Amino acid sequence: MNATYKRPLSVLFLLVLALFLAACGGSETTDSSDTAVEETTTEETADIATTETGEETAVTPSEGPVAITMWYHGAGNEVERNILLGIVEDFNASQDQWAVEIQDFPQESYNESIVAAALAGDLPDIIDVDGPVMPNWAWSGYMSPLELPEGSLDNFLPGAIGMWDGQVYSVGLWDAAIGMFARRSVLEANNIRIPTLDEPWDLAELDAALETLQATGDFEFALDVGMAWTGEWYPYAFSPLMQSFGGDILDRSTFTTAEGVINGDEAVAFGEWWQSLFERGLVPGTSQDGADRDTGFIDGKYALQWNGNWAALGALEAFGDDMLFLPAPDFGNGSRIGAGSWQFGVSANSEHKDGANAFIAFAIQDEYLAAFSNGIGLVPATRSAAALTENYAPGGPLEVFFELSNAQATLRPPTPAYLSAALTFEKALADIANGADVVEALDAAADEINADIEANNGYGFDGTAVGPDIQNDAIANQ
Repeated sequence: MNATYKRPLSVLFLLVLALFLAACGGSETTDSSDTAVEETTTEETADIATTETGEETAVTPSEGPVAITMWYHGAGNEVERNILLGIVEDFNASQDQWAVEIQDFPQESYNESIVAAALAGDLPDIIDVDGPVMPNWAWSGYMSPLELPEGSLDNFLPGAIGMWDGQVYSVGLWDAAIGMFARRSVLEANNIRIPTLDEPWDLAELDAALETLQATGDFEFALDVGMAWTGEWYPYAFSPLMQSFGGDILDRSTFTTAEGVINGDEAVAFGEWWQSLFERGLVPGTSQDGADRDTGFIDGKYALQWNGNWAALGALEAFGDDMLFLPAPDFGNGSRIGAGSWQFGVSANSEHKDGANAFIAFAIQDEYLAAFSNGIGLVPATRSAAALTENYAPGGPLEVFFELSNAQATLRPPTPAYLSAALTFEKALADIANGADVVEALDAAADEINADIEANNGYGFDGTAVGPDIQNDAIANQ
C-alpha cells in the first residue's frame, strides 16, 4: 500500500458522505437543529463553555490551561452527554495544562459538519468518529494516528480499536453487539435446540427452526431482521451474514475490487437464501413498520429477532429468565456479527495533539468505560471494565454480549471505499428482498463499487496484498 498517497474527496463523494448516516443502531435519531461549524467561543470572564445549542458543557478557565476543542455527535442524548461531560470535568481537574471544551452536534448533521470544517481547515483537536467512517477520514487527511502510552489498548475488544494503514487512529469507549433474541419456552415447546457459542446453528438448522416456528401459527413472522431500519443497519447487521457464507462487500486482501467477492458464488448463495426468507414469508419485508420493529418481538409478533444489545434490557424486563440471546449462525465461514461504534481520534491539523492524546488516554480508563456501559447499555471495551458494570460482569444479564463481541465480531471493511460501498450494499440487499434477480443485483453492486474505487485511484491501495480475505481471516480459521 502507498501510505503517503492522499487524494481529496471528489465532489460527488462529498455529497455521498454528507448524506451518509453513520448510526450503528439504526433505530434512534436526535432532533435536528441548525449547528454552525465555527469554533465555540467564551466570554473572557466566563467559567463555563456553552455549546451552540445553548447548553453548558465544561469548565473553561479564561487564563492558564490551553483549550482543547472537541466535537461530539450526541446532542440530545442527555445520558451519554452527561457521562462525557463528567469525564471532561475530571480530566480538566486532574491537571492544569489542558482544558477540554465540547461542542455538540445532532448525529444526523455531524458527519456533514466535519467534512465542511475539514474543507475550511477548521477541525477541532478531538474528533468523534463512527468506526467504519474513520478510514475515509484518515485517508482524506482529517485525522492523525493516536499517540497513547504503550499498552493502553492491550485489553480492548478489537471492534473498539480503529486501525488504518497499520496505525491506530481512533479508540472507542464501548462497542455494540448483535445476537438472536429468543425465548427459551418457545424453542423448547417446538423441540428446537438452543445453540451455543461453541455449537451455533448452521444454515440447515436455522432454516428448519424458522419453518417450524412459522408453521405454528403463533407468530406473524418466525424472524424479524429489522427491515424497517435502513442506512448503516444494513452493512452492520447483514454483511456479517454474507461474510458467514464466504462473501463480502469487497475483497479485503487488497481493498481494490469487489469483483468475485460481493458477486462470487458464496455471495450469490447468500443472496438466494436472503431472498428466500421474504419469498417464504418468514420475515417482514422492506415495508415493515418502525413501531413493529421496536416492539414486535416483545408483543409476540415475532418468534425470533436479530437485534442489538441496546434492546436487550427491554426484552429482559418483558420475559425475565425466559429470555435468551443466542450467537450468530455459522453458514460455513464462521459465526459473525458486526463491530465498531463511535470512537475518539485526533485531527490532523490540531496544534495541540499532545493534549488531545492526553485526554483520550484519560478517557479510556476502566471506570469511564463502565460508566458509559451502565448509562447507555452498550458493551464495555475491556473485560476489566465489564467486571465493574451492572449488566456485563460475570453472571450479569448481558454478559453474553461481551462474549459474542469477543468471539464473533467482524469489522466492516476498513477502507475509505467503505462509505460508498455500504450504500451500494444496502441498495442491493433491499432490491433482492423486493424480488430483484440476485445475480444481476450483485453484479451491478460489484460494478458500482469498482467504479468508485477506480475513480479515487484505489483510495491509496495499489493492489498489493495487505491482509487476509474474509475466507482466510481468524474467524474462518477457527
